[in-house]
Amino acid sequence: MVERFLEQTTFSSVEDFKKHLRFKIKENFNFAYDVTDAWAAEQPDKLAILWTNDQGVEIRVTFGELKARTDQAAAYLQSLGIGHGDMVMLIEKRRLEWWISMLALCKLGAVAIPATHMLTKHDIVYRDTRASIKAIICVGEPYVLSQVQAAMPESPTVKTLISIGPEVPEGFHDWHAEIGQAPAFQRPSFVNDNSDTMLMYFTSGTSGEPKMVAHDHLYALGHLTTGVFWHNLSEDSIHLTVADTGWGKAVWGKFYGQWFAGAAVFVYDHEKFAADKMLEQMSRYHVTSFCAPPTVYRFLIREDFSRYDLSALRYCCTAGEALNPAVYDRFMELTGIRLMEGFGQTETTMTLGTMPWMTPKPGSMGMPNPQYDIDLIRPDGSRCEDGEKGEIVVRVGDKKPIGLFKGYYRDEELTREAWHDGIYHTGDVAWRDEDGYYWFEGRIDDVIKSSGYRIGPFEVESALMTHPAVVECAITGVPDDIRGMVVKATVVLGPEWKSKVGDSLVKELQNHVKRETAPYKYPRIIEFVDELPKTISGKIRRVEIRDKDKKK
Repeated sequence: MVERFLEQTTFSSVEDFKKHLRFKIKENFNFAYDVTDAWAAEQPDKLAILWTNDQGVEIRVTFGELKARTDQAAAYLQSLGIGHGDMVMLIEKRRLEWWISMLALCKLGAVAIPATHMLTKHDIVYRDTRASIKAIICVGEPYVLSQVQAAMPESPTVKTLISIGPEVPEGFHDWHAEIGQAPAFQRPSFVNDNSDTMLMYFTSGTSGEPKMVAHDHLYALGHLTTGVFWHNLSEDSIHLTVADTGWGKAVWGKFYGQWFAGAAVFVYDHEKFAADKMLEQMSRYHVTSFCAPPTVYRFLIREDFSRYDLSALRYCCTAGEALNPAVYDRFMELTGIRLMEGFGQTETTMTLGTMPWMTPKPGSMGMPNPQYDIDLIRPDGSRCEDGEKGEIVVRVGDKKPIGLFKGYYRDEELTREAWHDGIYHTGDVAWRDEDGYYWFEGRIDDVIKSSGYRIGPFEVESALMTHPAVVECAITGVPDDIRGMVVKATVVLGPEWKSKVGDSLVKELQNHVKRETAPYKYPRIIEFVDELPKTISGKIRRVEIRDKDKKK
């Protein structure tokens, strides 16, 4: 499959990858027809999805079955008046229907807008009105149904509501009762151009209202490098990415790149994350490849790995936030597997990554993916030297890279703020070492300026994370009359340490940071909490901590 889309399909070094990564761009590329249906034509019995849940249910779907189901779903949605360019919001959790819906909408040239099940009425109204959403397909659970229903009086563009069950209230179409009545699917005479919008995400954001990130059909092709190279997948892989289908990481790890590789997507549909249950599933189903944010690894490494058979596990990746080296080291001790870090945004595919032919440096995001022209710049726009902190940018030039977003939908001003003069500004700060590896510092707004020093939150968090008491932490700046700002640590402790909270533990943690990194970075203020505020996608909301401190 990969040879249809790349001029060269295997690489042996950074230089080889940089020099020879070249895409073959098909006119009117459509992921559903050109990838998953192509697998169905060639290997219909090949496993595409292995779905399980926390009630012990197991469903296996081959590529042949996937084509039949998505054709049927596309015909069903057609019968409800959904077609090219229509905006359809998907609130389906990790139900199997999400994968079916995503491909069915792709086959129609409609726009999929995945959303989390935690949205409130306000969130849904905002999305409905901002994107002129025409239809909502949602899980039939009381909370989701109630919020969708409450949003309808203020959502005039929404014409169709579909429930995938188990509950189907009045006013909702019944997916399972009606889908079998749809006529045989007829592919539309026109489905899409490469530049048509295929997918849209409302970014969860660490501040402000969510932005509408619009992606074209080539965005799917951009994830070929994510699955085939960064995840290092092949046709015999069983890959698990821990991600809710309502945020962008789902298509990074549970959809596009994995099926370019012909891997089986493993799905564990669970209501609440538990590290021991996750390890049990990986052991029972012989997962070979795993990707999760650092938060998940922080909890996994506290489990007794001797209880699980992880002999099938060959490759592990992480993204979503920077990886603390202490977590990398402990996971390596437990499994013998090196964690391969990557970096990207809702607006991009993987822009920086640690590839199989690279030696990972714990805590580094890796090197630029050659499908993007990555650079670090100073506030004045000049290029940074090695070792110097600057903003990560994508130099776009005259031709948009495969995988970069089209812009913020219906917001030209916001698009111009982030993307102007041939440069897309990520808003993230990093530095590059002499070997070309990039090291994350934080969002531009997160960098702390104290007594003339610029302190990145991640470097202090990494130091704190090496102390056995610390499960998670967030570093922020607090205004100070003398120093301008001082460093504050908000810390989640391990259960066995919570009884030791007091001045002596604060001092111990402060001294630990002084030993692990430059002493001027140590947190002068430490607050212990039960949990950190996070976005719906699991990223720490430092802005919420800062705002709370301002009100004190």
